[in-house]
Amino acid sequence: MSQQNTDPDLDIMSRGLYWFGIPTLFRCGHDTDPANCDIALVGVPHSTGNGTTERDQHLGPRAVRHMSALQRRVHMKFGFSPWDSCRIHDLGDVPFPEGNDNEKCIERMTVYFDKVQAAGARPVSIGGDHSITGGILQAVGGPNSRLTGGQPAALLHLDAHTDTFDNLDHFLGAKKSAAHWGSYLVRQGQVDPHKSVQIGIRGNPRTLDWLEPSDRLGYKVITMDQYEEAGPERCMEIIRERIGDAPLYITFDLDCLDPTIAPAVSNLEPGCNGFTINQAIQLLQCVRGKNIIGGDVVCLMPTKDQPNNITSMVATSVMFEIISLIADRLRTERGEG
Repeated sequence: MSQQNTDPDLDIMSRGLYWFGIPTLFRCGHDTDPANCDIALVGVPHSTGNGTTERDQHLGPRAVRHMSALQRRVHMKFGFSPWDSCRIHDLGDVPFPEGNDNEKCIERMTVYFDKVQAAGARPVSIGGDHSITGGILQAVGGPNSRLTGGQPAALLHLDAHTDTFDNLDHFLGAKKSAAHWGSYLVRQGQVDPHKSVQIGIRGNPRTLDWLEPSDRLGYKVITMDQYEEAGPERCMEIIRERIGDAPLYITFDLDCLDPTIAPAVSNLEPGCNGFTINQAIQLLQCVRGKNIIGGDVVCLMPTKDQPNNITSMVATSVMFEIISLIADRLRTERGEG
C-alpha cells in the first residue's frame, strides 16, 4: 500500500533534512481526521501531571517534530518501510485550553483519543509527562474501545518508576497524575494488570514498600536488578507469555534509559544503570506480531537537552520502533508480511 503524503518535489534525502520544510512527525502528512489513517501520530504537550520536576515536558512534541525527519527510515531488521506499508498521518496536538488544570487536560485527552479509536486508527503519541498515558488509555482501553474489542488492554510499561502510587497523594495536588495512572486505569477497567509487565524499575525509593501497590494490583514487575539477574531472553519470554494474545499498549518512559543515553528527562535515576538503547529496543521488538493498539513516549524535557538534541533523537528512535511494530502487524494482517 503506497502512502502519498509527502511533498513530491522532495527526494529521499531532502525529506531527511530536519531543518528544512514544515516539521511534521516523521515528515508525514498533516491531517486532523483520524479516519484517513491507519496509524495516528499525536503530540500531547502536557506537563501539569508531574509537578515534582520542571514542567518543560510540554515542549516534547515540538522537539520531536523538529528532529524526526532524520528518522523517516526503513526498518532494517524487519525489512520493510512502515511509511509505504500503511497510512500514517500527523494529526497534530491535543488542544489544552486549560493547560494548568491537570484534571481538565486528562479529560481533553480522553475526548480526543476517543475519536481516534472510534475511527479505528492506532495512536502513537509523544508527550508530555507520564500522566498522558492515563488520559489516552481511558479512551483506547476498556469496554468502549473499538481497538480492544471492549477488553481492557495489556500494558508493556518501560520505566524507572511504577506510577502506581495510589497510596500517596501527589505533591502538588494532581489527582490523575504521572504517579497514579497505573493504578486508576486498572480500577476503572481500562488495563488488565494480569497481562501486563512493568520493566526497568530502579533507584532508591521514598518508601521500602514501593513495589507493593503494583503487586497488589496484579502487575508483573521486573526491576532492573531482576532484569540483569534473569537476563534479557528470560525477561522477553515472561513479557510474551504474560501478554499472550491480548490487545497491547506500549508506554515508554525515557527515564528507563541510562541518563548517559537520555539526559534530558524528568525524574532521572542516575544512581544505577538504566537500559542501553539496544536493550530497550530489544524489549520492544520482542512483542513483534502482537496486537499493538497504540503507544506513547513520555518525559522528554528538551530544555535540558544537549546541543545536538540527543534525547529528542532517542525519543524519536523509540517512537519509530513502536510505529514499525504496529505497521508490521497491519501488513501481516493483510497477508503482506
